[in-house]
Amino acid sequence: MAAAPSLGQKLRQLWNHPAGPKTVFFWAPTFKWGISIANIADMQRPAETISYPQQIAITATGLIWSRYSTQIIPKNYNLLAVNAFMAVTGLYQLQRKIRYDLEHSGSKQHEQPEQQAA
Repeated sequence: MAAAPSLGQKLRQLWNHPAGPKTVFFWAPTFKWGISIANIADMQRPAETISYPQQIAITATGLIWSRYSTQIIPKNYNLLAVNAFMAVTGLYQLQRKIRYDLEHSGSKQHEQPEQQAA
């Protein structure tokens, strides 16, 4: 029976992995987590301040790159995780904005003063 690899061996394997810390394939998705974290922080903001173009871009990016990360070699699970998370947070923010707009669409029509005929 083979002995389990030691912590040092596991760290060496991670370091020398084709998508390890010596490559851009590690650092690009790692820094991309900042976008997802910022999107989580935006969940505390009022729904009326959510930008459709921004959230559509975040969602589309997450979906496209999640698919891409399953097709490339070497497999990059950090890339898959960050993009799946981006897609989920983007969809959640879009849902908040759509729900807000639907709830307030009737009240905006009543707030506008009627135009008087001249």
